[in-house]
Amino acid sequence: MKQLLIGLVRVYQAAISPYFPNACRYTPTCSQYMIEAIGKHGPIKGGWLGLKRIGRCHPWGGHGYDPVP
Repeated sequence: MKQLLIGLVRVYQAAISPYFPNACRYTPTCSQYMIEAIGKHGPIKGGWLGLKRIGRCHPWGGHGYDPVP
């Protein structure tokens, strides 16, 4: 399950992300954060952490360095 989710994020990075402007407010990017979170915490908790991060990535959200806990 972990590899499937990471694979889906990598497909997004390769096929979809290049067509959007680079507007990520955080370091690492949200997709890289998702990969790291799933790798470190597993598919359920890591996926939840990644989705929470994506939810914070908007013009009125935070910015800067935000590592996976």
